[in-house]
Amino acid sequence: MLGDKPAILIIMKPTKLFLSCEHATNNVPEQYRNLFNKNKEVLETHRAIDFGAIDIATHLAKTFDCDLTKAEVTRLLIDCNRSLNNANCFSEFSNELEPIDKEELANSYYLPYREKTENLIKNLITKDHQVLHISCHSFTPVFNGVTRNAGIGLLYDPKHHGEKEVAREWQRVLSEQTDYRVRVNYPYSGKSDGFTTYLRKKFDEKDYLGIELEVNQDLVKDKSSIKTIAHEIANSISELLELI
Repeated sequence: MLGDKPAILIIMKPTKLFLSCEHATNNVPEQYRNLFNKNKEVLETHRAIDFGAIDIATHLAKTFDCDLTKAEVTRLLIDCNRSLNNANCFSEFSNELEPIDKEELANSYYLPYREKTENLIKNLITKDHQVLHISCHSFTPVFNGVTRNAGIGLLYDPKHHGEKEVAREWQRVLSEQTDYRVRVNYPYSGKSDGFTTYLRKKFDEKDYLGIELEVNQDLVKDKSSIKTIAHEIANSISELLELI
């Protein structure tokens, strides 16, 4: 059951947690480093990497002994959280590449990551689990001059009732356990182009629930703050898993 409401996720099998991190690194392989010669500093900004996201994901994977997949290159080369036909999949730095070079980039980094993640989820479903996929991200506190007024965001597709129930219950648990402002479908829409959006089309809701976890980068400024919020998120997931 979710809180005091009847369970309506059609869960007749155990839930298995699965983690991913699409913006885990600012790594640029040697053959592509020339693309950033005029602006190497950008690789140290939030545009290149979701600060703290992989640290939180790693902590959760260890806590729950579950699978974690992570992208191996910066999203400024190719964004593993976007469809290949999305205008933002290749940044202004990599968009100048020839089509054959973009294809090589996709074949070397994008497709292996996406296929590995999809296959691991498929394997869990085959073993009669319902997968709760948490895609770990972080967001910059100020964007285009506007301050984001949330500590944590939980993104889901409103058309998927199971995801909505899980996200709302997780929001409640986090709000009760912590002092962070927790918002749903903020600072982004949960139904916009993303890896979870793609995976919802591949798997039935009775088998797959995809939630994007977004953490304000003000909360992950150093090792101590990262450890604190990772621990708090882990505690909230422990309670959440008892409710679904």
